[in-house]
Amino acid sequence: MKEEEIRPNKLLKNQKIAMSIDVGRLLTKKDKFVLVPCPACGANNAKKKFEKYTLDYLQCINCQTIFISPRPTPEILEWFYKGSVNYDYWNKFIFPATEQNRRTKIFIPRVDKVIEYCTKYNVKNDSLLEIGCAFGTFCIELISRNYFNKVIGVEPTPALAETSRSKGIEVIQDAIENIELSSDRLFDVIVNFEVIEHLFSPKDFLQKAKKLLKVNGLLILTCPNGLGFDFIVLGDKCTSLDHEHLNYFNPRSLSNLLQSIGFEILECKTPGKLDAELVRNKILDGSFEVENQPFLKKILIEEWNKTSEAFQQFLSSSELSSNMWIVAKNVN
Repeated sequence: MKEEEIRPNKLLKNQKIAMSIDVGRLLTKKDKFVLVPCPACGANNAKKKFEKYTLDYLQCINCQTIFISPRPTPEILEWFYKGSVNYDYWNKFIFPATEQNRRTKIFIPRVDKVIEYCTKYNVKNDSLLEIGCAFGTFCIELISRNYFNKVIGVEPTPALAETSRSKGIEVIQDAIENIELSSDRLFDVIVNFEVIEHLFSPKDFLQKAKKLLKVNGLLILTCPNGLGFDFIVLGDKCTSLDHEHLNYFNPRSLSNLLQSIGFEILECKTPGKLDAELVRNKILDGSFEVENQPFLKKILIEEWNKTSEAFQQFLSSSELSSNMWIVAKNVN
């Protein structure tokens, strides 16, 4: 998979404009942002690591989680996402233009992996809930497999929720924290892909997900790894470090948080494919300099054709990819 296949350069100029508008909208509420402790361990001993978009990115001394504080309140976040110009642009232009590539390169393997986990851990296949179903591609691919009897999506952003509904997906248009379901509507599997990093309170989110999950059901989630290669190398130039991502967990800190609320960690991996390319692209566009870093220059530029695949495999297998997967079981 190449970055161009899922984020075409010809569409990124206007996407960056849309994102800049969203940043401006968010910062109009900055005087109402609130201080928070570490979203993973609750400690209050973080130090400032970056400043970007005039936002402070702190790093917890205890567990190394990176997070924005002060941050928008839940009410501000709800207002922000409902009126997001950037999400509207993705929904109208980038997702449609890249849907086939995303389906082939991201969502088919993702569905394969979810079914593999369900089989491996003997999970019932009656019902699955996707929190943050966005453009609906995962749900549509999963429904086509006829593996689960019921597949439901949750999507609070109005335009994306409507797009998913137009594809025949049952969608609950609300934040997961606001959803109340009867006991006969609990799920065997809950998945959420790149959601938890956006949330004001990840712990509240996970506790609510746990209430919607049957005992011995699976929670499968993906999110950025704040101790991944591009975070470590690029710092505040890292593409994933943006105004929407409030939380950057790492394998240890997210595992500890899940265990603290009654989940058993079954697997934690960093199987990313784009880390080395993302850093290389920053070098090539002139936004990151490696003249004084001979190792990176050799690996990512001079010997790229020879080393890229092996180096990316090393990052993925060593918990150094910035893409993280966790599979956890609801044990009580």
